[in-house]
Amino acid sequence: MRILPGLTLVLAAGLAGGGPGRAETTWRLEARSLPFDSNSPAVPLTYRPLDRATRPWRLCVLYPHLKDAYWLSVNYGMVEEARRLGVGFDVFEAGGYPNLDRQIQQLKSCFSAEFDAVILGTVSYDGLVPVVEALAARKPVIAAVNDIDDRGITGKASVPWAEMGAAAGRFIAARHPAGSAPVRIAWFPGPRGAGWVSFVEQGFRAAIAGSAAEIVTTLYGDTGLEQQVLLVEQALEQRPDIDYLVGSGPMAEAAVSILRARGLTGRVRIVSTYLSHAVYRGIIRGRIMAAPTDFPVEQGRLSVEMAVRSLEEQPGLKQAGPPILVVTAETAGRAVVDGSLAPASFVPVFSMSAGKAP
Repeated sequence: MRILPGLTLVLAAGLAGGGPGRAETTWRLEARSLPFDSNSPAVPLTYRPLDRATRPWRLCVLYPHLKDAYWLSVNYGMVEEARRLGVGFDVFEAGGYPNLDRQIQQLKSCFSAEFDAVILGTVSYDGLVPVVEALAARKPVIAAVNDIDDRGITGKASVPWAEMGAAAGRFIAARHPAGSAPVRIAWFPGPRGAGWVSFVEQGFRAAIAGSAAEIVTTLYGDTGLEQQVLLVEQALEQRPDIDYLVGSGPMAEAAVSILRARGLTGRVRIVSTYLSHAVYRGIIRGRIMAAPTDFPVEQGRLSVEMAVRSLEEQPGLKQAGPPILVVTAETAGRAVVDGSLAPASFVPVFSMSAGKAP
């Protein structure tokens, strides 16, 4: 894939349409003005994806897990885009963020000649670098959703996770500015060492600095629902004066039931750092206050399109993703659902042949 650097990205995407092999639809994205620098300014752009792959490419796709609806929604986006482009894939999931060794072995299987490119949702920011660099000498490697060390990476379909944390933090800081009554937060960043957790934490802490909100307890743990239930219970036992529970989608989902059982609904408030089906329902029902969405369905679509574009050596983007939106009861709507959540009837698709429905 020929990458056009810096602000030229706007021109490349904006003029990509109009010829054969181009889709009539466009996607609203944000690229980074300096590729692979998530702290560089965002460049809004209208992106015209490829219309169809020129060959029935096969992709090797790796996920950290499929234990919550977030990655299910990423999977849905990949299925839809692979069907549209006429390519196939196989999915391997590590079973959770602690399973770095398992994902390393899965990534090594992507060396197989049956795969033309790799889409990697990593469990670790830098734990897969040697394998990625070896793979990159043979085929494109697209990072999806979770941030990763950029050595060997062809492109990133992602948003800055620091901005996801900051969006949640700004929502709370706006409600509790400096000088107002102090509020206490139990903070659940996610699993230590995951490629997104440290960035979410940096963004969130920076956003509430100087406000009347204070983190009084921090509990790390895998994003499986059972683990998050235990952590929420632990936080409420240790700090019964908590005003906010803030953290991952599974944490927010667990917290709704726990607060109801303890008679704390309405007194202790919940903010999620990303959107899932359960979080969306909680927002609509007034049980969860807010959650930023990074539109995981759209990120899944983009990662497949970027992989195909790389294989076909088309001009494209080094790093891009959808604009982040804070979802509240007032902003929730059809566009949020379509770009963020897989349909309720959707089940994970682990293998899909090129040009065929799963």
